[in-house]
Amino acid sequence: MTGSKSLARFRDLLQKRLGWTFADNDLTQTATVLTTRAKAHGLSERDYLDRLDGRRWTAEIAELAQALSITETYFFRHEEQFRVLQERVLPDLIESRAGQRVLRIFSVGCSSGEEAYSLAIAAATAKPADDWIVTVVGVDANRQVLAKARSASYSPWSLRDTPEDVRTRWFRRTSDGYRVDERVAATVRFAEHNVAGEDPQLWRTAGYDLIFCRNLLMYLTDDVRANLYRKMTRALADGGYLFLGHTDSMGPRPDGMVVCHVGGTVYYQRQVTPAAPEPAPAPASPPAVRVARPPMAGPDLGADAYRRALGLLRDDRFAEALDALGDREVLLRGVLLAQLGRVDEARATAHRLIDVGGPQPDAHHLLGICHELDCADQATGQYKLAAYLDSQFAMPRLRMGLLARRRGDDTGAADHLEAALRLLAAESEERIMLFGGGFGRLALTTLCRTELDACGVRR
Repeated sequence: MTGSKSLARFRDLLQKRLGWTFADNDLTQTATVLTTRAKAHGLSERDYLDRLDGRRWTAEIAELAQALSITETYFFRHEEQFRVLQERVLPDLIESRAGQRVLRIFSVGCSSGEEAYSLAIAAATAKPADDWIVTVVGVDANRQVLAKARSASYSPWSLRDTPEDVRTRWFRRTSDGYRVDERVAATVRFAEHNVAGEDPQLWRTAGYDLIFCRNLLMYLTDDVRANLYRKMTRALADGGYLFLGHTDSMGPRPDGMVVCHVGGTVYYQRQVTPAAPEPAPAPASPPAVRVARPPMAGPDLGADAYRRALGLLRDDRFAEALDALGDREVLLRGVLLAQLGRVDEARATAHRLIDVGGPQPDAHHLLGICHELDCADQATGQYKLAAYLDSQFAMPRLRMGLLARRRGDDTGAADHLEAALRLLAAESEERIMLFGGGFGRLALTTLCRTELDACGVRR
């Protein structure tokens, strides 16, 4: 039988490791979990607590999160919040993000994924054109529910509040329930994360346009809750929105946020930071918009090994080049996977690079290459974003020109091909090697000119 001192110490350690707080009516469950986990490791409760207190024990923390968390949820839970999202928030974000045509969404405490997929469906329904890019990240500390989320398969009970038209459009019937349509599932990624810990890349400044964090804050200690508020506020882009659970509140005057009310629904908007006065424009043309490119060689991959892998790529020895890279997450790995026809793995590599480093032109170009095999509209959207992020990047312009030619849009094709022809002269050798499909600068330039002639559009 668990003693009061062991139980008190266990609760203190749970607050320390998970940031969770517990009410007195949780004592029975908490005591049962302590006894069960200690026995699972063949330890006395005291030895188990000493080990839990002594060093990082990541696998056990995940087991505790699984044993102690409440995971019941369903699609479009709290329908009134989703109504505000669809009628007010998403139209505003679409208007303000029209230049970049990207919506970045974060589901904090996503449980088994219903909320994250609901957000993806709402955004997919609201976006005005197929070339808009929607990305949703869902995080939870419970490893078991994340496995269910990644499966994207649910019982009819999980869809009990889902409108019939939404069910028909965005779900596919299975033998025992429903599966989220691949168009939605492909935009959602899940990660194991303990909100009491730190992850600078996950919580990068201005990384998201919309954050949902519902029915989690009430379980956190005051310090962890306050820190999470700060992280969410900082992670929202200017004009971005935050939705909390009905029992949660940031107070009447949250720092950096505006409180919004629609009927009985309260939510928050990140204040827009005033722009600094701009200096008088220089006579030269404006600089290109640039975002950091994804790691090429990376800190764990020596320059010699990377050059060897590039050489193997140049010789079309893709499998050998992939072996040389091993499991390291670098752009070259994604390119090689695509060349070998392992498109899903290539797409996943690009997504992980974006998750770690934010929007990056080379990673989005790789996504475009992957999508050309199954959805030309999504491919064009990825190429547009790559060109937007780096206006000197020739390769996405070339690909958009070729896709436009395929559609019979000779005028649009000519615009892109002329831009590609102009930019190819300064394109880096590495990008040509990665994305040129085995063609060099001269061959790509010739291809541009040939396709331009075929367009028959006079300038």
